[in-house]
Amino acid sequence: MRLKIATYNIHRAVGADGRQDAARIARVLRELDADVVALQEVAYRAEESGHLLEYLAEKLQTRAIEGVTMHDDRGHYGNAVLTRLPVHTLNHHDISFARREPRGAIELGLEAQGVDVQIIATHLGLRPRERRYQIKSLLPRFDTANADVKVLLGDLNEWFLWGRPVRWLHRVFGDMAAPATFPAWRPRLALDRLWVHPASVVNEIYVHASAVARVASDHLPVVAELSLERLHSFPEP
Repeated sequence: MRLKIATYNIHRAVGADGRQDAARIARVLRELDADVVALQEVAYRAEESGHLLEYLAEKLQTRAIEGVTMHDDRGHYGNAVLTRLPVHTLNHHDISFARREPRGAIELGLEAQGVDVQIIATHLGLRPRERRYQIKSLLPRFDTANADVKVLLGDLNEWFLWGRPVRWLHRVFGDMAAPATFPAWRPRLALDRLWVHPASVVNEIYVHASAVARVASDHLPVVAELSLERLHSFPEP
C-alpha cells in the first residue's frame, strides 16, 4: 500500500538553456513515476490538438486535470494535476488576492487502494500578504473533509522557512521535510513543498535532482513516498 506524490513547477517547459522542450519535462515525469503529480506554470493553447497538457498526459498514461488561472496572448496558463488514480470529487478554488496575478487551487478526492485521499494542489503568490490570505483560504478545506489522508502541495513561493503560512501549516500537518528546489541548477530555496496528514504515513520526502531535471525547468520536483498501511499501524491520537 504505497503511494507516491510529487509537485513540479515546469516553468512553461522552458529550461535553464532557454529552450522550451516538453519532451524533457515528460522525461522528468517518467523518472518520477508518481501516482499523482501537481504541476505549476503550465502553459498551452487549448484550441491546438496535442497541446502541452495533453502531450504530458499521453506520455505518462494519466488523466490530466486543468486548473487554468489566466489567459494571455500565449494561451492558457496555470496549474494542473496528472493522476493515475480514480477521481471521485473535483473542485476548483479561486484564491486570487486583490489585483495580483490570479491564483487557484485544484482540490481532488482520490481513491488509493481503498484509502480516501484529499489533494489540494496550488501555486501561491509572490507577496507575503497574498500567501497569508491564500493559506487561510485553503486550510478550512481540510477541516471539513473526511479523507483518510490529506495533502497540500505545490509551489508555495515561501522564501522564509518560518514565515507565518509555514507556521500555520506546521500546526495543522506537523513538521515536514523541506529540501531546496530552486534554482534547479543550484538549489538553495525550498519553494516547492508537500504537507501530509497524518504525518505517520510519510516514508520519505526528497528532491528529484537527475541530470535532465536540473535543466528541464528552473525548479526541481519534490516527491513524497507514503506507506498507507501505517494508517492502521499508527492511528492518530
